[in-house]
Amino acid sequence: MLQLRPNCECCDKPLPPDSTEAVICSFECTFCVSCAGSVLHGRCPNCSGGFSPRPIRPAHLLSKYPSSSEPVRKAAGCSATA
Repeated sequence: MLQLRPNCECCDKPLPPDSTEAVICSFECTFCVSCAGSVLHGRCPNCSGGFSPRPIRPAHLLSKYPSSSEPVRKAAGCSATA
């Protein structure tokens, strides 16, 4: 099950579970659409994979299957190199 991480790993923008601005790679690294396009140029800096829109979990299932509350942030900053 997807973690639905709460923030962009690059700029730390909040990405709530219903955000249409969240994209993920196949390893579930999570970024906002802006960083994925303008900073990362469509490639994950962790695995070099591409991005897909993160699915939105139906609101009625969030109480049973909550999103992650643990932020993930790239300590060394965000760049397009893996």
